[in-house]
Amino acid sequence: MEEVQPPVTPPIDPNGKRSEASLLDICEKVLSLDGSICDEALKLFTETKRILSANMSNIGSGTREEVERFWFAFILFSVKSLSVRKEADGQSVSGDNGFNLCQILRALKLNIVDFFKELPQFVVKAGPVLLELYGPDWENRLQAKELQANFVHLSLLSKFYKRGYREFFLTYDANAENNSANSASYLPDSYRFGWLLFLALRNHAFSRFKDLVTCSNGLVSILAILIIHVPCRFRNFSTQDSSRFVKKGEKIDLVASLCKMYDASEDELRKIMDKANNLIETRLKKKPSSASQCQADKLDNIDTDGLTYFEDLLEETSISTSLTTLERDYSGAVCNKGELDERVFINEEDSLLGSGSLSAGAVNITGVKRKIDSISSPARTFISPLSPHKSPAAKTNGISGANKLTTTPVTTAMTTAKWLRAVICPLLPKPSPGLEHFLKSCDRDITNDVTRRAHIILEAIFPNSSLGDRCAGGSLQAVDLMDDIWAEQRRLEALKLYYRVLEAMCKAEAQILHANNLNSLLTNERFHRCMLACSAELVLATHKTITMLFPAVLERTGITAFDLSKVIESFIRHEDSLPRELRRHLNSLEERLLESMVWEKGSSMYNSLIVARPSLALDINRLGLLAEPMPSLDAIAALINFSEGLPHASSIQKNESCPGKNGDIRSPKRLCDYRSILVERNSFTSPVKDRLLALGNVKSKMLPPPLQSAFASPTRPNPGGGGETCAETGINIFFTKINKLAAVRINGMVDRLQLSQQIRESVYRLFQHVLAQRTSLLFNRHIDQIILCCFYGLAKISQMTLTFRDIIYNYRKQPQCKPLVFRSVFVDSVECRRQGRIGPDHVDIITFYNEVFIPAVKPLLVELGPVRSDQAVEANNKPEGQCPGSPKVSVFPSVPDMSPKKVSAVHNVYVSPLRGSKMDALISHSSKSYYACVGESTHAYQSPSKDLSAINNRLNNSSSSRKRTLNFDVEAGLVSDSMVANSLYLQNQNQNQNQNGSDASSSGAAPLKTEPPDS
Repeated sequence: MEEVQPPVTPPIDPNGKRSEASLLDICEKVLSLDGSICDEALKLFTETKRILSANMSNIGSGTREEVERFWFAFILFSVKSLSVRKEADGQSVSGDNGFNLCQILRALKLNIVDFFKELPQFVVKAGPVLLELYGPDWENRLQAKELQANFVHLSLLSKFYKRGYREFFLTYDANAENNSANSASYLPDSYRFGWLLFLALRNHAFSRFKDLVTCSNGLVSILAILIIHVPCRFRNFSTQDSSRFVKKGEKIDLVASLCKMYDASEDELRKIMDKANNLIETRLKKKPSSASQCQADKLDNIDTDGLTYFEDLLEETSISTSLTTLERDYSGAVCNKGELDERVFINEEDSLLGSGSLSAGAVNITGVKRKIDSISSPARTFISPLSPHKSPAAKTNGISGANKLTTTPVTTAMTTAKWLRAVICPLLPKPSPGLEHFLKSCDRDITNDVTRRAHIILEAIFPNSSLGDRCAGGSLQAVDLMDDIWAEQRRLEALKLYYRVLEAMCKAEAQILHANNLNSLLTNERFHRCMLACSAELVLATHKTITMLFPAVLERTGITAFDLSKVIESFIRHEDSLPRELRRHLNSLEERLLESMVWEKGSSMYNSLIVARPSLALDINRLGLLAEPMPSLDAIAALINFSEGLPHASSIQKNESCPGKNGDIRSPKRLCDYRSILVERNSFTSPVKDRLLALGNVKSKMLPPPLQSAFASPTRPNPGGGGETCAETGINIFFTKINKLAAVRINGMVDRLQLSQQIRESVYRLFQHVLAQRTSLLFNRHIDQIILCCFYGLAKISQMTLTFRDIIYNYRKQPQCKPLVFRSVFVDSVECRRQGRIGPDHVDIITFYNEVFIPAVKPLLVELGPVRSDQAVEANNKPEGQCPGSPKVSVFPSVPDMSPKKVSAVHNVYVSPLRGSKMDALISHSSKSYYACVGESTHAYQSPSKDLSAINNRLNNSSSSRKRTLNFDVEAGLVSDSMVANSLYLQNQNQNQNQNGSDASSSGAAPLKTEPPDS
């Protein structure tokens, strides 16, 4: 039943002398590093040499030479980021060592995408060594996730800029002779000038919270500056074509036009343009003048009110000097920060960028073809930022397609930000009269408590610059001011959203309880923190920051992932205006919570599980999995130096610290009355879809259970009866959701592996048994790790020709795949040593299967028994109506219909159910005879098989005038598998919105990504 051992790559030489010499050679001769840095790199390599030898086959292609280069890159990057250098004034500076990541990767002949793909393994496995050498804050100082998110952002922004530039400008001089064979890829200096000016804006004018929306506004402002300064011969549009622009009198309003095209804020755009103009004046020493006073031909037919013009800014006589100045300015900035050299994104020949899929961590960069992370972690596929532009607009007159922009992650972010700006920002930053009514209707007036708590928690999430982790280079005072302005704006947005949704929830609760006194809910500290965290997370997701990735909101509010899951569903249900992108974000968050985060050490789920399943107490306590008490509000206020008064502190503190009360610090996830909702559902449903599903569900016409029951104490009896505690009810509900998520994942793998439905049911049944009877196998692990082992274990006892290699190969193509799932599985090293085995805390999945999974699950596998190939035939031949001999009802739950489905392995043919709305419109009385739909026979009392045969015969019959045979091979490339996979999630979303409660809707499936198969 055991898998053969994985192939082992020859290890590093025992003494490591050759490898150490290679590393030293790179440090001294290639990177020219100081002796102290070289010594530190050698020390870290020596400490991690054993880890490298044990994981040679899991890194890159597994060849010794490539693995060594990756490991050297990890070592140098860690030393660069974590080493502390002493300044002359005695201050310690971390990460400023005169070299950056791009230089490291060039020296080792690696690209950025591959580096970030493999880095998480080093972070996990070398974590104990880094902890010992660099202290407990090493991971925050390393900032690997933030750097990766920054790279993904810049990749998207560079594409956005390139697309915008090519909409407005040519990439060659229309008057110049074509002397170069590569002139088609030539980009004028003005293109590079715009990108460098944008980078200067990021370094000197933007806050250290460089979010995608602010950066997108910055690029739009750069386009505006280029439009009024680039020579007319480079233009790809005509100012006379006023239908493309917003008119202001007889001329075009440039700023308003760009705002309309890109969903930008006009006020924000003008502010950023002023900052850019100031940089041009101070850094490039150009003299500004009012555009209304200039007679340049570039300004013809453009309303110049409020615009600034610089004479000869982008002419041949001065642009080279400006480029040199901007290059020098950026070189100083990147040298000080030691991060990515962001200039590489406009050089399409640079192999440093790499290609393929890269996860943005927890940053959910999404568009129509959503595949983060996120995250953490939805993966995004991108190619070289300067690949040829292929939008339909490229074939037309420049900006002809600008009013109908292709949906991209950047344009989606701008649209979502527009919702926040239009719907949330106009609200008052205080409780509305309706919310105040509920707050005053409690046992006492708790308005001051609610407002005080909101300000403290949101200031902890969005701190001022003095409380930040670090400051960016450049003008420190100006950046600090920008940090404070940015943080204050985000606090206000989150506060207004919090009050808006809280009022809607109160109205719903009052309707359920037939009372306005919601004291139990509104005095619950954990509930309010979860609501504030959810509001802040949506604001962060809207702006897509790179410095505050999820789960930052959990850490700063003192709650756990298990706590946050209690409000996600209600939050979406009570905010109907949430854009689809934010609903998707919460959907991805819930999947992250269920698949791994709630199983991590410190999850409050274990505080409920230990009450519901006392037999697991030994394992929970031995592994130290219980959550710590939630920090008090006063403690958080003291930490952030909150200066306002502290009214009613005693009452709030009482609710936080008294176990067994409403404010119990270790409340379970979904308790008590929530059980009925989840048990009634036919498939795993994300909270994003619950409201839509409810519209078509007869049972959902009943009012939902009171929200306050979700925050009851685990030891309190279940108000719904049955003799259960709330912990038992909550854990049962939680396990039901885990089973349904597992069903979705298993179904996807069965389809990819082309296995029988009996295998699907057996794998699902085995997973259910593991979850119920071997629950500790999921502690500190990912549910996909258990699912993969279930597949292989069942294949072994059924004597199927299915290897772990096949399973992993197909799992890599799943939307939720992360290499760490099968490369790094937690094992209890203490238990291993007790059994006489010595090894690391994390192993590959084959080692986990052999040493941990099989010894624990073998009795369950034996009880389940092998799957026989004749079971399907026997089941299908049973006559209907036989009670004793009839086949068993499938234990496999209904899962989302992954439509469209490819129905032919040879031809490019897909099938999708017809929406009810389209069917009604399609089949009118006059045209009904022309169509045949699934479920409706072409003739009375005719079987579906005969219907399909009749349709095929009718289509394939030859006639004298023309052939009607369907040729699936003609232009088969028009629709690719990846195109269908990428559009799957959006189609199911739209289907849900148009077909209430349809069984064909996708309710739990994550948006799909495609990944090229590994060689």
